[in-house]
Amino acid sequence: MIVIVMGVSGVGKTTIGTRLASLLGWRFIDADEHHPAENVAKMAGGMPLTDDDRRPWLDRLNALLREKEAIGESAVLACSALREAYRQRLTKSLRSARIVFLHGDENLIRARLAQRQHRYMPASLLSSQLATLEAPADALRIVVSGTPETCVDAVASGLGLIRA
Repeated sequence: MIVIVMGVSGVGKTTIGTRLASLLGWRFIDADEHHPAENVAKMAGGMPLTDDDRRPWLDRLNALLREKEAIGESAVLACSALREAYRQRLTKSLRSARIVFLHGDENLIRARLAQRQHRYMPASLLSSQLATLEAPADALRIVVSGTPETCVDAVASGLGLIRA
């Protein structure tokens, strides 16, 4: 199974994704580590990415996920995947992809972003991410107001991977 943990910056995609992968003994993939240098520079400068910026990045991630699936390896990908078109591009030709949508109160997310230092994603881009976000219709929806552990348990249980 391929699990894509998605949402805006600050919802806990990396935290929850790494803990879920560890719980299940699966590979964790951070989409941020696969951005081309041009995208990183743009975001570090406070500029939101365009669809044209994202396409090659999403295609690279899709190829990586298809490789994992082809060899029978399950994985958890943390990726913003804010629009339906991005999720379709990410999951193209995958047989076993599941989407987990992490979301929460905007004030909570802003407070989290204020407490962390991301290597290139400034908190100022949250507004553009929220404006871009198209909440998925067919996803496991997890509210992130609880602890990371309760969120991971809810994801694993909601996907039928462990009992709650």
